[in-house]
Amino acid sequence: MPRAEVAGPTPREQEVLDLIDPADLVALTRALVRVPGTNPPGEEQGRAELLASVCRERGFSVDVTEVAPGRPNVSAVLPGGDGSGLLLLGHTDVVPLGEGWTVDPFGGELRDGRVYGRGSTDMLGGLAASVVAMDALRRAGVALAGPLELAAVVDEEMMGLGIRDYVRDPGRLRLAGCIVAEPTDLQLIIAARGASYVEVEIEGVAAHAGNPDDGRNAIYGAAAVVTELERWHHELAADAHPLVGPATWNVGVVTGGSGGSTVPARCHIAADRRLLPEEDPAEVLAAIRARLDLLDLPARGLGIEVTMPMDMPGFETSADHPLVRAADSALATAGGPGLPLAGWTAACDGGFLARDAGVPVVVLGPGSVADQAHRPDESVGVDELLVAARAYALAALRLLGP
Repeated sequence: MPRAEVAGPTPREQEVLDLIDPADLVALTRALVRVPGTNPPGEEQGRAELLASVCRERGFSVDVTEVAPGRPNVSAVLPGGDGSGLLLLGHTDVVPLGEGWTVDPFGGELRDGRVYGRGSTDMLGGLAASVVAMDALRRAGVALAGPLELAAVVDEEMMGLGIRDYVRDPGRLRLAGCIVAEPTDLQLIIAARGASYVEVEIEGVAAHAGNPDDGRNAIYGAAAVVTELERWHHELAADAHPLVGPATWNVGVVTGGSGGSTVPARCHIAADRRLLPEEDPAEVLAAIRARLDLLDLPARGLGIEVTMPMDMPGFETSADHPLVRAADSALATAGGPGLPLAGWTAACDGGFLARDAGVPVVVLGPGSVADQAHRPDESVGVDELLVAARAYALAALRLLGP
């Protein structure tokens, strides 16, 4: 899909852009990276407190809501008129460090035009760009038709506790749109897959391996399930969404048994089922159970239980929606890379807003999911941060401007 033609900023827009200070943007990104804590186990509090403090200092109305002990969501609002608002959405959790780092993961090192550290791309740089964009609008005295809000939620990387809590309050969801500041290589994303975690428990009967037929081998049952899920994954490839590709299966964990001399009584499978934008997780779970029932494991003396402990919905927003037009033209004016409108194979919290509140959603942010996120020596380019901040400010002006 083509993107908007490049149009220069109006004088009022240029006034706002001139107030976006690259040094301020870099300093805030580095400060957020330097706060330690990962998810799991769920250590967002220090980063959320810093973000709330920074937003208060800049004159925003700030609300901090504890979703779980030591895990607060942060909302910062730039007031506007009585019209619908715009939400900038992000998350304060970052994934565990892993191995292979050559820099301090929480050092926030600035080198060769890039900020290094865990979460710099996913997605503390996007949070910093959001704050600086909002501050430029505030200092310019722009009168927006509706409020501009930054919501920085917890637990995006695991179970979505933060966004699930956020969408429970219908009073805050009168929105003209939402821009999720996740890393997209500065490409405007108008559709994304959802994600779900599927757990399969196989129950058999333990016995001595000298007489294995006395037992019922749970691992053999699990092997049949894994084979079926792999077969299903290949079938799904034939029904791809035009923007986000097909639904997928990935079996990530298989655990069972206690030793080679014992017939295993239990086996556990953990799998990832990516969801297309229109798929309902409850219907997907019902289909999974129905398909695995066809294996007839009970006839082999095996029990099976299938659950879906986490689901994150996908979304799709029309290319001609006012939110898309505003964000696309803003990105072009801000100096974006000129990439077409696209879909995303990753999942994000924006799907909850689209599904549960009917809010139109796009994803746009600095950094790369493919090349930087969740990797050692994660980093984000200063030039990307600046384009993102400029684009967020211009999108707010063009969507909510007087």
